[in-house]
Amino acid sequence: MKRILTLALSMICLSVMAQKTDTLFLKKLMESKPELFTAVLNHPGKNQIQILYSQVNRDAKNIPTFKTFSYNLDPHHYFYPASTVKLAAVIFALEKVNLLKSKGLTAKSTMITDSSFKGQTKVLTDTSAKNRLPSIEHYIKKILLTSDNDAFNRLFEFIGRAEINEKLKANGLNDSRILNRLAIGDAGESAKHSNPIKFYNGDKLVYDQPAQYDPKEYELKLTNLVMGKGYLDSADKLVNKPFNLAGKNAFAVNDQQKLMQKLIFPEAFPTNERFNLTTEDYKLNYTYMSKYPTESDDPEAFWTTYAKMLYYGREQVTPDSNIRIFNKYGDSYGYIIDNSYFIDFKNGIEYFLAAVIQSNEDGIFNDNKYDYDTVCFPFMKNLGKSIYEVELNRKKMHQPDLSKFKLDYSY
Repeated sequence: MKRILTLALSMICLSVMAQKTDTLFLKKLMESKPELFTAVLNHPGKNQIQILYSQVNRDAKNIPTFKTFSYNLDPHHYFYPASTVKLAAVIFALEKVNLLKSKGLTAKSTMITDSSFKGQTKVLTDTSAKNRLPSIEHYIKKILLTSDNDAFNRLFEFIGRAEINEKLKANGLNDSRILNRLAIGDAGESAKHSNPIKFYNGDKLVYDQPAQYDPKEYELKLTNLVMGKGYLDSADKLVNKPFNLAGKNAFAVNDQQKLMQKLIFPEAFPTNERFNLTTEDYKLNYTYMSKYPTESDDPEAFWTTYAKMLYYGREQVTPDSNIRIFNKYGDSYGYIIDNSYFIDFKNGIEYFLAAVIQSNEDGIFNDNKYDYDTVCFPFMKNLGKSIYEVELNRKKMHQPDLSKFKLDYSY
């Protein structure tokens, strides 16, 4: 018995060691390309870079496992996650719809949002939808295709702040919280109140959700919450005090990539850890995460590669037809964040890459004077291209079957 226990403990230790994150590879990779990375490597604290790269290795049955590499990863070092939180809201909203299916609710049901607290707004129509009516499905399409802020806010209200944060913890995303709506100055008491919502199938009311209140604060142990030397207030007046981001959303890089891995490869996780999503839910996510704005009916003036920062930066180019990038990016307060799963169908390449970088040379926040074009976007592009080169030359025991990601973008 003692021998069996010892053997079991040894196997556990070997498993843990095998899964240990490599913290040197990415540093050496960037140091090997000084013409691309010296400027940011010389100021890792200033630019607040964090990177998480996971190789995907398939077995003979096409089941994936991950080998992970990190640079400067610190789940307690705060960065503003901006729109990257929207992917969690998309998943959790679909899970809630599936729980309420017995009532007749679907993602296509008309969603009428009312108001019941100061500052809340109503939504009765959606002119961007073909039927001019709001729905969970259409909000998801707008979030994944053009990162629409109002669409996220409506899903935030539907799920409810308490349930969002419960789901983060239930999924092992312990270094994150989602507290606020986006782009409307949502904070304090207003963020704790969610609008009443009614859902209809035609003229039939199928679900009536009352206004919700969540008193919890969701404290996290975070550093770097106070930044810079000043900021512009709501009246565009300069305040000569550091900018305080306490009480805002937090979405650690490791949690972002774990969420993406569970979405892309549910089969790699135990059944009880998978999202409660249908085949159609996964298809909706995959399609609109990887779809280009120019492939939609309403491109909203976004160019093709607008959102694919971890390979194209912000270049306006024609994308490689063999490549698809499934991602959710964010940009705000000088931060650029991208969380992606990358595929090259021709060369059998696939990998996960998530990264954050900030550049705010003048130390002033809310002035819209950030160094995105000169620092952040070039870094994202160079990092993505460098990882792609690694993957292009990496030997694999089994070539992946990527057929489930060959999607119809015509609808």
